Amino acid sequence: MRWTKALLPAAGLAGVAAHDLLQRRRSLLRNFPVIGHARYAIEAIGPELRQYVVAGNDEERPFTRDQRRWIYASAKGENNYFGFGTDNDIERTDGYPIIKHRTFSAVAPPSHPRAGEEITLPCAKVMGAARGRAKAFRPESVVNVSAMSFGSLSSNAVRAINEGCALTGALHNTGEGGLVPHHRHGGDLIFQIGTAYFGCRDLDGAFDLERLKDLVASAPVRALEIKLSQGAKPGLGGVLPAAKVSAEIAEIRGVRPGQDCISPSRHAEFSDVDSMLDWVELLADATGLPVGIKSAVGDLDFWHGLAAAMADGQRGVDFITVDGGEGGTGAAPLTFSDSVALPFRVGFPRVYSIFADAGLTDRIVFTGSGKLGLADNAIVALALGCNLLGVAREAMFAIGCIQAQKCHTDTCPVGVATQNAWLAHGLDPAVKSVRLAGYIRTLRRDLLKVAESCGVLHPGLIDVDDVEILSGNQEGRPLRDVVGYRPGWGTPSAEQQAELTALMTAEAPRGGTAPESDTTQG
Repeated sequence: MRWTKALLPAAGLAGVAAHDLLQRRRSLLRNFPVIGHARYAIEAIGPELRQYVVAGNDEERPFTRDQRRWIYASAKGENNYFGFGTDNDIERTDGYPIIKHRTFSAVAPPSHPRAGEEITLPCAKVMGAARGRAKAFRPESVVNVSAMSFGSLSSNAVRAINEGCALTGALHNTGEGGLVPHHRHGGDLIFQIGTAYFGCRDLDGAFDLERLKDLVASAPVRALEIKLSQGAKPGLGGVLPAAKVSAEIAEIRGVRPGQDCISPSRHAEFSDVDSMLDWVELLADATGLPVGIKSAVGDLDFWHGLAAAMADGQRGVDFITVDGGEGGTGAAPLTFSDSVALPFRVGFPRVYSIFADAGLTDRIVFTGSGKLGLADNAIVALALGCNLLGVAREAMFAIGCIQAQKCHTDTCPVGVATQNAWLAHGLDPAVKSVRLAGYIRTLRRDLLKVAESCGVLHPGLIDVDDVEILSGNQEGRPLRDVVGYRPGWGTPSAEQQAELTALMTAEAPRGGTAPESDTTQG
């Protein structure tokens, strides 16, 4: 019996060897039977080995270990400080942003020890006010969760995000997959209308205005966002891999289960700037909601045409979301992820400059997305003229994402980006919603503290002169010079700044109790 047991492993190895020698698909295994499997095993766990064993704190992409650690600690309410100085290679990194603090300022910060922890950081502009929308509003939070559809994310992940947004006053963008029950847990919504019109289309797949009106009337939808393109795959259309098209997703979207769900690359309701603006006004008149667009940045002719068409004030979008090419929660071909669409810091200033030249920036709420859920990136975006920040992958980290990069396979091990019921079960919305709220509050507090360091009351008042871009450690250029902004660009109007200052004037005790110096005596 003992001999039999000893022979079983040997027989198994002999069977594997015979299979390897006879198969024709893999040359490595024909030449190196049995031991060749070790290569494939190591390749399979290579990302995990690099992530947890090999890579340094600031080497991984898309998010470094330091960045993820800060988000995790912030979400959990743990110590998110770093000791012993930066380990970023500032000396040899071109394009490194430095925020310039001020020694003195007319702004006296709140003095109580927990100042800023519960502040909402309102938007500097009222969305929809310039066009007189019936339901114009001022977003409560500069930090919001950008578009991620149910389908791309699990039901528990969507619910956790929505509940976390409800706890913080942040807006939750539905993504193009439609407005589903998992979005209805208290958080205010931006309903995204993609090229497939999921959630507002008829049985033939055409846009249905009455369905849209019924939908937004049944949920806390605050604005409509027309998705033209996104940073991960601009010009390609949405892609939900077959593995993630469950029966529930198929029913919600009106597609066949188990098959790739591919949205068209462009809209059928309009074909140029003129017809797009007509459609914008149609949606706004029918719903009373502010209406905006989301797009990555490539060819600038579209943006020049849009600014020219809005110049007379008769039609216009209420907000513009610029998505950087480095963004991307969705599945995409490698070429699109790597090489199509400009990165945020290049694309956004080009778009903003076009509207600033036309004198239109005060009428538009600008939203930025693409790794802007980190305070340093966020400050640069706000200085460039963003009024709102859309965070996606950072929100995923806050509810448990470990950057396994399995989003497109339906095998997300933590239940965030999957439709596998067993994997999704591991994500508890009651716990993770609180963590998302903790992350949003911490990011807002850090933004407020940086604003305080720069001598202003709100991070939206930081401008391009407060940021310098380094070329190694020998020289730097003001951000204004890098992007070519004229005086006044990147900041709200004087009237909007005054309104924001009034909103941010805290009731907490402030400094300044010492008597003023008598400078008249000799």
